[in-house]
Amino acid sequence: MQRAGQPIDMHPLKPALGFAAFSGTGKTTLLKQLIPLLAQRGVHTGIIKHAHHDFDTDKPGKDSYELRKAGARQVLVASDKRRALITENDTVVDPKLDDLIALLDPERIDLVLVEGFKQVPFTRIELHRPSLGHPLLFPDDDSIIAVAADATLDTGDLPLLDINDAVEVTEFILSWLASLPP
Repeated sequence: MQRAGQPIDMHPLKPALGFAAFSGTGKTTLLKQLIPLLAQRGVHTGIIKHAHHDFDTDKPGKDSYELRKAGARQVLVASDKRRALITENDTVVDPKLDDLIALLDPERIDLVLVEGFKQVPFTRIELHRPSLGHPLLFPDDDSIIAVAADATLDTGDLPLLDINDAVEVTEFILSWLASLPP
């Protein structure tokens, strides 16, 4: 759990780095490129993605779906290749990011990449495409450490990265990770 005053990126288990952007900016597209590049450099990632809607990882007709619909509060599906824990929430409230990070196995990952959770103060990179017409987030969010965009922008003291250059963003993440205290 997060201690008072402790930023989430200093979670006792693993650092977390978020990607903040409006819908349609390309968060998932970039993450799909970053994950293998980080893995090639020896950084194993866990991903937490916030969904703003009801979603289902299971399909009607599958045993796990039917057992959950029958009233099981948790269903753990496991094979020799993977496992998935599906938990029904009793209350309709957004999950806390640090609680979700604590669910991850710290022995399997080096870094938690987070998509969403814009309202939570933790270290993140803003993704921005001026052509979409959305305002920049960094002027009002001091947890943003860089901006990745597809155009030249005035980002003040923040590094400006090319959103379309996953290698450049990967190098920035590796530099950020190396700067964290052990």
